[in-house]
Amino acid sequence: MSENISKEMFELLPESEKNSEFIAMESKTFLRDAWGRYKKNKLAMVGLCFLVVMIIMSIAVPILSKYGFETQNIEIRNALPSWEHPFGTDKLGRDIFVRVMYGGRISLSIAFSSAFICLIIGILYGGIAGYIGGRTDMIMMRFVDILDSVPTLLYVILILMIFGNTIPAMLLAICFTSWIGMARQVRQQVRSIKEMEFALAATVLGASHTRILLKHLIVNAIGPIIVNLTTMVPSAIFTESFLSFVGIGLDPSIPSWGKLANDCRDIFFTFPIQITWVIAAISLTCLSLNFIGDGIGEAFQTKKR
Repeated sequence: MSENISKEMFELLPESEKNSEFIAMESKTFLRDAWGRYKKNKLAMVGLCFLVVMIIMSIAVPILSKYGFETQNIEIRNALPSWEHPFGTDKLGRDIFVRVMYGGRISLSIAFSSAFICLIIGILYGGIAGYIGGRTDMIMMRFVDILDSVPTLLYVILILMIFGNTIPAMLLAICFTSWIGMARQVRQQVRSIKEMEFALAATVLGASHTRILLKHLIVNAIGPIIVNLTTMVPSAIFTESFLSFVGIGLDPSIPSWGKLANDCRDIFFTFPIQITWVIAAISLTCLSLNFIGDGIGEAFQTKKR
């Protein structure tokens, strides 16, 4: 009797209707989800594409071109742009296109290397200060304030005078105080999230301080850190270009973007187009990095996760 009642009350669902209400969503990692949001930002994608093209051309053009960056031909000096010389030639008959791309190799390598060094120092220094806190934090940040109280240009000039106008000296000069902003940013982020539930849970479970700092706190602060990193690269490009332009940067034999602009100073009013190419390369590269930074900032926003 009970079996008959149960059969009347309950009826098996047909196989064709079992999955009609099934809703599935593709599982995404944090970085994959951020990349999906980044791709929706058109300006950020344009900046990324331009930067990739600039890097590839800076590497490939000096290698593949039949003109060397130091090859001179007085017969075609100060030539206007043509199919043979897309950017024209300078006052010594050297191909400006090749020299601009070779200068990009120098300037971009210095900028990215200095930004990477500042990233490592800033994460370690700021992370330790923010995580430990207390007197250690106070002492470490007062040391940072003392370094930051002296104008950066004085450090740069002093380092270049002592170690010479070489690429390692330029890296040291740029990195000497550029990591301070990164350290302060990391410290602020670590202090704001170290009391959250996931960090406390890791402490209760017996995770080491190093694991908590690197695996949990730094990872969850990666968004602002990357945005800060993208601002450090154009800053390093401008610093190197400015120093080389005024004559206290790299050795004159190293054709960085700043040195190329300096070479055009004496003929600026006669052939202004020659310096235009260098200025355009610097400006567009820095602009693309700013677009990339804005795109990363939006992609890593906590409210959109």
